[in-house]
Amino acid sequence: MPFFQKYSVLICILISTIFLLIATFLYPGGSILDENSEGFDWSKNFFSNLFLENALNGAANPSRIWALIGMIFNSIGYGLFFLHTSQKIPQKHAALVLKSVGLFNMLFTFLIATELHDIMVTVSSTLTMLGLFYITVFVLRSRLLGFKFLCIVSLLIFYSTLFLFGVGDWEVLAIMQKVSFLVFIILVLGIEYFTSLEDFEPQTQTNSQ
Repeated sequence: MPFFQKYSVLICILISTIFLLIATFLYPGGSILDENSEGFDWSKNFFSNLFLENALNGAANPSRIWALIGMIFNSIGYGLFFLHTSQKIPQKHAALVLKSVGLFNMLFTFLIATELHDIMVTVSSTLTMLGLFYITVFVLRSRLLGFKFLCIVSLLIFYSTLFLFGVGDWEVLAIMQKVSFLVFIILVLGIEYFTSLEDFEPQTQTNSQ
């Protein structure tokens, strides 16, 4: 397997993370909770603040281009993850669902960085949860004990984050967004590079006479 194809998900996530981190350093300031705050506060600001033409404090936002580039690689990386994982799933229907999630989410995840943010968060998150649910089902059927725990914890964190978004608890959501971001990176890289087709094949039981 060519180097880039094998490590494409890792490369995209690394580039995305680097560009988003640079964007956080360049963000002038202002948050939903405090428009006069300085810089990017990890406990109060959202990544979506980085995509604005003007920061919430009214200043021009030089972080925008860096965040947009980061989001492009983010959407590609996670899309490739679902496409690659679909090739490990033995059931055709589930594999098709994961392929569809991967392809559609490449577009929908990037559109989170546009004025369609709110609706795209809902659409992209729903697709991601659908894909993660399917993956979790097959992980639970496997012998991947560590990933069973990680998948369940990830689902709980993601659903909790979506609930906070739905009820508008911005203070807690700002923190949970970063937690979800980190947990998803760990889960994606773990399944991408530490599982194989054999891990998801149906387990056969032999009865001893």
